[in-house]
Amino acid sequence: MPCTSDKKAGGWPDKVYAPSSISFSGQFWTPQELRLDQIEAVQKAFVSAAIRADKAGFDVIDIHAAYGNLLNQFLSPLSNIRTDKYGGSFENRTRMLMETIRRVRQVWPKEKPLFVSVSALEGAEQGWEFQETLVLVKMLVNDGVDLCEISQGGNIANAELRMDPESRKDVVGRVKRETPGLLVGAVGLISNGIQANDLLENNFADAVFSARQFIRNPSFVLSAAHDLGTSIKWPKQYECARVKTKYCFF
Repeated sequence: MPCTSDKKAGGWPDKVYAPSSISFSGQFWTPQELRLDQIEAVQKAFVSAAIRADKAGFDVIDIHAAYGNLLNQFLSPLSNIRTDKYGGSFENRTRMLMETIRRVRQVWPKEKPLFVSVSALEGAEQGWEFQETLVLVKMLVNDGVDLCEISQGGNIANAELRMDPESRKDVVGRVKRETPGLLVGAVGLISNGIQANDLLENNFADAVFSARQFIRNPSFVLSAAHDLGTSIKWPKQYECARVKTKYCFF
């Protein structure tokens, strides 16, 4: 089933952009290649968003360069076949992300953390390689990034990747082991407290990020604590529903 909306349905098929005019699959619109002035506009938009986030009181921002998002598309030679300074070599393909990070870091307060998420593996021949990830995360840290979230896939349809918790753990652990001093976040397929705690206690990651599990279970923090037999403070309105444990006597 096509994942598109035409103009009649309120879509904007002629306003879809990417590093190169390559469709993710036959179910999506074929994007237009970004012009240099449009790339400049995108970077300025990231800067503007960072300034607004600071004024709004946010304590941390996360630049998303994973899962096939625009910045991720620039990194891969499969989705980026440009012939200008933003395509071709590793240096050129990482230029869009690195320029964006430097610009954001200039306006984002030094005392506030800046995170970046990256897909460590692409799962396709001649695509983004794990060794490139190791080089990239070191570049990011040198330019002021405080933590890198490590995921995989999302940029190429029908990628050949193991998509299970153990493989995710192995990938983030490899990045942490091979880049000493880098703070690493684990993300993806984290669904219970025991699993999250294992990533931290066994030094696979320095932080754990979960999103979909909070959609499935908005009280995930409470259930994760229960998984671990740990007492945490519940909202007063929920206290009567606390599952009885050694910390609960009613």
